[in-house]
Amino acid sequence: MDDDSPMTRWEHRTEVPLAVGSLLFLSAYAVHVLAHQLPEVARDICFSVIMVTWAAFLVDYLVRWRLSGQGRRFFRHHVLDTVVLFLPLMRPLRVVKLYDAVQRRHGEPRLPLYARVIFYASLSVLLLGFSGALAVYQAEYQAPHATIVTFGDSVWWAASTLATVGYGDVTPVTPMGRTIAVAMMACGLGLLGAVTGSFSSWLLQVFSREGDDERPPGS
Repeated sequence: MDDDSPMTRWEHRTEVPLAVGSLLFLSAYAVHVLAHQLPEVARDICFSVIMVTWAAFLVDYLVRWRLSGQGRRFFRHHVLDTVVLFLPLMRPLRVVKLYDAVQRRHGEPRLPLYARVIFYASLSVLLLGFSGALAVYQAEYQAPHATIVTFGDSVWWAASTLATVGYGDVTPVTPMGRTIAVAMMACGLGLLGAVTGSFSSWLLQVFSREGDDERPPGS
């Protein structure tokens, strides 16, 4: 896409505000879910922050759709953006995109490709794990026969799910909790594959370079 296009300019102007909005959304949602003893007014404020930030995400999505000039093709070419619009707990992952954009504005990224993949995947795991733990806890802790009854249980479950270990000592029992579980399993496999592939490629590159250094001159 042309760097001077209206859509590119819009994305550059909204990178930081939307990243801040994503963190505000996650913070307000966390307080709303975890702080059961908050006064009703405070819970209403958290809910208002959630709705206002989500409205900002919706406006950004509609503006980018309009500026793209792609019509219905925009939805096919931006499937992930559409999914995230309806699953706003994924929005904090914009921090990864923001970090990359800031690095590039100062020239070439400071970290090599393999290190960046591992860094982004690690940050994504932390944000996704915390968001997933919140969502599953909200769906499960009051359900009949639930095994996830505290936020600590939910964090333990999220960690074992993203690590693709799945001990099975705590499991979701509600349809919403199981839907979130399937999504987190898929994300865990994808992130694990990205880190493993990047690390393997880095090792192959190191061994290849060492092999070249050991060759006799002129060979």
